[in-house]
Amino acid sequence: MRRTPLAVAALAFGLLASSAVAQLPETTVDFVPERVALVVTDPQNDFLSPSGVAWGAVGGSVEANGTVSNLDRLFDAAKKAGIPVFISPHYYYPTDKGWKFEGALERLMHNINMFDRADPLSVEGFEGSGADWLAQYKPYIEDGETVVASPHKVYGPETNDLILQLRKRGIDQVILAGMSANLCVEAHLRELLEQGFEVAVVSDGTAAAQLPGMDGYAAAITNFRMVANEVITTNDVEERLATGYTN
Repeated sequence: MRRTPLAVAALAFGLLASSAVAQLPETTVDFVPERVALVVTDPQNDFLSPSGVAWGAVGGSVEANGTVSNLDRLFDAAKKAGIPVFISPHYYYPTDKGWKFEGALERLMHNINMFDRADPLSVEGFEGSGADWLAQYKPYIEDGETVVASPHKVYGPETNDLILQLRKRGIDQVILAGMSANLCVEAHLRELLEQGFEVAVVSDGTAAAQLPGMDGYAAAITNFRMVANEVITTNDVEERLATGYTN
């Protein structure tokens, strides 16, 4: 079959486009001390402790990635480098159980009482609960310097004050880690990008649910690679923060 010049050009363009997609370019973030912060989503017992209500779904991924120890190392590296640390937590109060519609995982979280707190103004029953910080992170989070944002309610920071807190401190670069990879981390990544931040996601500073026929971590890594400004490891973060921030 004879092709018209237009068809030939279209075919050539398609081949070039396919080649370009197959070789996704590498992008990086050059951290600037006064502009960069560590943001950690949901460093809480229900995700990261074997006693947490989500451990049956996420525990294998957490252990495979060394997520608990890697988050500890990220907190330590940020504190030693003097860069600010922000926490975007996930809490549900009794009034949140009155929602009229939910997605599948929202409903599951409500059904298993994940991240439950008794009251927004009281910490009664909070200590050691599923909503509490993993104990080994408390020295970092409760040092009087770490900024704990108001809770996000579904996955992203659109419903809390994280972005306001970052902007008020002149931050426009984020090292992003926490739980869980394809839900809150990815949702934070996408909103931060839309709001004009540079975001480096720490691939081994997160984990996700792995269910029959579903691998949340693999899905997240694919999307991180496609949309983040950089996908980085805990080792990379430690080295760069200890040796002048640049890659």
